[in-house]
Amino acid sequence: MRTVRDESGRRLLLVKQSGDSSRVRDPETGEERYLPNDQLEFVDASPLETAARSVPAPARTILTAVRDDRALGLLFELDRRGAVAVRDLMGGYDLCESDLHGLLGEFRAAGIVADATVAGERGYELTDVGREGLSHLRDGTTETADSD
Repeated sequence: MRTVRDESGRRLLLVKQSGDSSRVRDPETGEERYLPNDQLEFVDASPLETAARSVPAPARTILTAVRDDRALGLLFELDRRGAVAVRDLMGGYDLCESDLHGLLGEFRAAGIVADATVAGERGYELTDVGREGLSHLRDGTTETADSD
């Protein structure tokens, strides 16, 4: 499978190529259709990266920044609570200081968490990208969680 671009610039996945036309799939909708080969241009992009575009960019940002359930839980807590002072984060969760600051540093670098001032103290809050990414993840969840 390869990545191609149609005349409008949209990236598509090349499913099958034949003499005059090719079957392509839109990674966002899953729709497959045939297009003339002369309307397609090969793109130097991984087809897996192109397939990942079916997930909204803010959600992809969350997925690439989060390494485990505790990290994801921290983001959801910031979403639920709003801006939270570092002191409250340290006292309220099972993360040591270096783990907490490491996660928050990674989240800041990803653009999903920002510095905040809470009652005169240093704290953190989600950015718009962070809130939107979590919203996409939450909206795509089911009522039952895994049974670990």
